[in-house]
Amino acid sequence: MATDMASREISNTQQISSPSPHRQVQHSTEKKQTDHHSDCGKSFTQPSHLRTHQLSDTGDKPYHCSDCGKSFDFLSTLQRHKLIHTGEKPFQCSDCGKTFNLQSNLRRHQRVHTGEKPHQCSECGKSFCEQMNLKEHQRIHTEEKMNQSSEFEKSFSEKSEKSSLQEHQHIRTREKPYHCSDCRKSFDFLSTLQRHLLIHTGEKPFQCSDCGKTFNLQSNLRRHERVHTGEKPHQCLECGKSFSELTNLQEHQRIHTGEKPFQCSDCGKSFAHYNSLKQHQFIHTGEKPYQCPVCGKSFAQKRHLQEHKHVHTREKPFHCSECGKNFTHQNTLKLHQRIHTGEKPFECSDCGKSFTQHNYLKQHQLTHTGEKPYHCSDCGKSFTHQSALQIHQLTHTGEKLHQCSECGRSFSQKCHLQEHQRIHTGEKPFRCSECGMSFTYKNSLKQHQRIHTGVKPFQCSDCGKSFVRNNYLIEHQRVHTGEKPYHCSDCGKSFNYYSSFQKHHVIHTKGKPYHCSDCGKSFRKQSYFQIHQRIHTGDKPYYCSECGESFRFSQAFKKHKCIEISDGNGQ
Repeated sequence: MATDMASREISNTQQISSPSPHRQVQHSTEKKQTDHHSDCGKSFTQPSHLRTHQLSDTGDKPYHCSDCGKSFDFLSTLQRHKLIHTGEKPFQCSDCGKTFNLQSNLRRHQRVHTGEKPHQCSECGKSFCEQMNLKEHQRIHTEEKMNQSSEFEKSFSEKSEKSSLQEHQHIRTREKPYHCSDCRKSFDFLSTLQRHLLIHTGEKPFQCSDCGKTFNLQSNLRRHERVHTGEKPHQCLECGKSFSELTNLQEHQRIHTGEKPFQCSDCGKSFAHYNSLKQHQFIHTGEKPYQCPVCGKSFAQKRHLQEHKHVHTREKPFHCSECGKNFTHQNTLKLHQRIHTGEKPFECSDCGKSFTQHNYLKQHQLTHTGEKPYHCSDCGKSFTHQSALQIHQLTHTGEKLHQCSECGRSFSQKCHLQEHQRIHTGEKPFRCSECGMSFTYKNSLKQHQRIHTGVKPFQCSDCGKSFVRNNYLIEHQRVHTGEKPYHCSDCGKSFNYYSSFQKHHVIHTKGKPYHCSDCGKSFRKQSYFQIHQRIHTGDKPYYCSECGESFRFSQAFKKHKCIEISDGNGQ
């Protein structure tokens, strides 16, 4: 018998290591015989099943992963594990194209499309997508609890057959005969009531030997001990990630299957996690249970409160690895990082334009519909965007909340203050890629770039002349209209342009406001003063590329060029 067992084990080991189709077919045609495990007496119809059982008893893990060194009981488990390293996902969903490394995960995922719930409870008829969800549900009906304490297990074993039958009948009748004298809550089983009573007594008989923390259930102690041991016994076969709790694994697996079992009864939206559903429902109820102790502001989600608290502490814990900028909120960091990556995941289906944020896309789409949902209560004017309405309303209130700390000037918008502050800092963040010239304002860069492109978008409807800037067009149109809006209060003379008016006004004041500190000479115009200063500085900005000579004044340079041309013609 021992020899037969040994030879059978060798045969089975060979079969697991390198399965042969011929051997498998031959085995299936043989007459079934029963093999017994000598240690536990359990019987098996196939030798391979006996061998599998023996490995589980001995703890032997003969199959090793060459990539990470992890060991496995069975070759099939090793083969599945190796897909984690290769990243191979050979099983594809025909409905949505999503791929999976295991066929079983594909089958589970397909239930999202079919709505199939093949696992039915024999007690109440409720159906589930996953077998593990059914098993969890069945604990409601059965005495067996996954994490029962040893004391309660003992109390169950001491029950008479009669009491066990009575408790089983309570499941059928939905009767809950065990009542809590403290809160009047009812339970199917005595053991469940006993566990519940610990809530009222506050008794926590199970203590952690590592940190001294106490628990009311032994199962809770076991789970807690994994904090110290680092044990994560529940592994995802799809991606290899491990979890300390089975429930955490089950929640995680919904990422792979796409299952969203928790549905909102108000709007029908579904969620992968129950906690996400609870938070979503606050939208419908308007409930904001998380209040800031500093300013009293309330939030629907706890994480939003935690992020809000950074406003009071001035803490910016979220750091951009690209540019070093810090942010108060993680979501703000994520949005900022799209500047570096160039990612614009939200695309307009009408024109194809893409945006970094979903709310930017929503606002943009109003330009296609022509909708202006934001109305001013003072004048009735409508706006496409709420921000535009808020800016407009400042014209009625005259409010300027944003003040410059350098000069005290106030602005109605924060962005205008930020632009203004560049005057003090000297910052010119907008650089021309053609010539390298930098500008304080983005609009100034756009206007400058028209020099390189030759674009003149502002055209006069009277004569067809085009201009780089709109204000140049407005000034030009006065030639056709005859408008002279700038009037001299001294002589009554009018001018088309403000610059012409300024030059004229100096005649009446007889002023020469521009004084040279070197020689004391005064000038009526700033341009004359700047030219004069070249005498003292020695600056000669006009350079002849032909002979290398430099000139202080443009007239001298022009005269020199004429001489060169005439000399060249003479030769």
